[in-house]
Amino acid sequence: MDVLTPLLRGSALTEIFSDANTVQGMLDFEAALARAEARCGVIPASAVTAIENACQVQNIDLPLLAEAAASAGNLAIPLVKQLTAKVKTNDADAARYVHWGATSQDAIDTGFMLQLRQALLKTDTTLTTLLSALAEQTDIHRATVMPGRTWMQHALPITFGLKLAGMLDALLRWQLRLREIQSRVLSLQFGGAAGTLASLKDQGPAVAQALAEDLVLTLPDTPWHSQRDRLLEVGHWYAGVCGTLGKFASDFALLMQTEVAEVSEPIAAGRGGSSTMPHKRNPVGCAAILTVAQRMPGLMATLYASQIQQHERALGGWQAEWEVLPELLMLTGAAIDQSEQLVRGMQVDAVKMRVDLDITHGLIMAESVTLALATFIGKQEAHHRVETLCHQALDDKRPLLSLLENDARVTSHFTSAELTALLDPSRATGSADHFVRQVLTRYQEQRYDASLSD
Repeated sequence: MDVLTPLLRGSALTEIFSDANTVQGMLDFEAALARAEARCGVIPASAVTAIENACQVQNIDLPLLAEAAASAGNLAIPLVKQLTAKVKTNDADAARYVHWGATSQDAIDTGFMLQLRQALLKTDTTLTTLLSALAEQTDIHRATVMPGRTWMQHALPITFGLKLAGMLDALLRWQLRLREIQSRVLSLQFGGAAGTLASLKDQGPAVAQALAEDLVLTLPDTPWHSQRDRLLEVGHWYAGVCGTLGKFASDFALLMQTEVAEVSEPIAAGRGGSSTMPHKRNPVGCAAILTVAQRMPGLMATLYASQIQQHERALGGWQAEWEVLPELLMLTGAAIDQSEQLVRGMQVDAVKMRVDLDITHGLIMAESVTLALATFIGKQEAHHRVETLCHQALDDKRPLLSLLENDARVTSHFTSAELTALLDPSRATGSADHFVRQVLTRYQEQRYDASLSD
């Protein structure tokens, strides 16, 4: 639905996969095909200009194309018909050479590859913007202490910077994968009716080479009409990124709960309100990201099922990709944009994080006391002793410190000041800062490497 596009598909990737750009991608294939075949002497060079001039989307009646595709079974058949008619109005002889030696799937798949190249480049750019915002916030909050949570319960103190660094680390890996797959997946599709280019006789390989060079696509060893692993790999990348973004959005929304209130989404007019409750600040950015992430398994299931394609040209499996893969990319583009806005403008309440560390009255630091006491009385006995005091603290609703200060087995080894220090969460974040530094260093290195390759 178009009315939902700004919410769910509101990124630059959506325009790349517009109807007009989809058709233009196929027309770009047809123009390049004519140039390649003229270069190889397959068609007259005099036919190229008329074909090139006609290969503009404004020359195509899109509503008529859509209606005709319902009977033809794909867009390429009626597109070639319209294109041929347009060429014929200016050069009847050139019209004979439109789509020479190609098949419908060649035009559709290669046209999609041209769209996909734009999408991958734009995705890399927007992901770089997100990484920049994330690295900045990671550095800002590297010493912001907060409760770590396992099984949705307080575990040990961590830093908010470490939580952000985990996401940054994952996204850096995703960016490397994105750059690594491009030469492999951006591949020409050109095989003719049954993948043999038989209609071009012995000129098939030469035309394919010239066509790949013209379109700046990888020339595959074989046509891939019914081998769809490249598109599955693309889908996997986008779905995987959505998983990383969805994990962060889920964590962020939980930290926004009224009872927690450690973070909040950016403030903007009309953002996060309720139609009935004036006090609400709903996590609408998180909801948008999670909506996308939760759609990914279903979309990917279709791509996986579409790997089963019959013989040399598919019946159903290929066609099932047409809407699914662009939808997957458009949704992910919006999720990346939403994540960047969320990260860049998020509000972090460091004071509330510190307060929440104290809601268990020191129990979050029980491990610290146990390890310190273990050096004197052994780990097993120390664990049993501190665990007993923790249960008592819960039952009596008393601070753990007061119980420790009144336990002779403990006070014979520690002063009150030492116990207070052991229960200080800011002293118990372990190697968190080391991990943050490593990720930030990796971010700088990867950014530097990218600048060298530009």
